[in-house]
Amino acid sequence: MNRNFETMSKAELKAYVLEHRNDLEAIRYLFRIPPGVEVKKYPPVCTEDGLPIEENIRMMEKVIQKKIAQDQH
Repeated sequence: MNRNFETMSKAELKAYVLEHRNDLEAIRYLFRIPPGVEVKKYPPVCTEDGLPIEENIRMMEKVIQKKIAQDQH
């Protein structure tokens, strides 16, 4: 069955994906970045060897704390 994911709300699409976990098209559509949406990219928090990059970790902690504070207001 071919569904039109563009007409579904985010909640409807989430429910559909939960019921049809093997529908890769639906999963891709759920996690796509809509056109015109700018995505902020952050540096990695660890090296390729798995060692933490403390400066980047501190920066991410600040960003997360700021987002939490914004959501609480």
